[in-house]
Amino acid sequence: MRSGCVYCGIDHGTKRIGLAIADPNGTIASPRAVIDARGSAEQVIRRLTDAVADFDVAEWVVGLPLNMDDTEGPQAQLVRRFGEHLARVTNKPVHYWDERLSSDTADGLLSRSDLTRGKKKARHDAVAAQVMLQSFLERRRD
Repeated sequence: MRSGCVYCGIDHGTKRIGLAIADPNGTIASPRAVIDARGSAEQVIRRLTDAVADFDVAEWVVGLPLNMDDTEGPQAQLVRRFGEHLARVTNKPVHYWDERLSSDTADGLLSRSDLTRGKKKARHDAVAAQVMLQSFLERRRD
């Protein structure tokens, strides 16, 4: 892993996209934002890059929604097309990472918080991106 490399984790949904950012050492992932997933790929990528403009993102980690039998369904194919477009537009590497159960883990983390139901819902996708990115970072350290 390069020194100072910042990873951005992306939990891509059909309505919302959760974003998380890793610290420069690639140790800790933190939720960053939730953006609207609707619109053209160019519009979505603009929203995404604007949301992380304060960070020196070097590489993208896109959550891949695999089926429980490890196959890829239509949503995984959509996510791969998005990742390919993101790589072309930003000229930065894209890694795909199994995101299965990241939403369930995010639900568990948020259920223990003192946030209102509305605030939990608003942060859910960013926390799911954090869970997925943290898993990626831990595997890279192994």
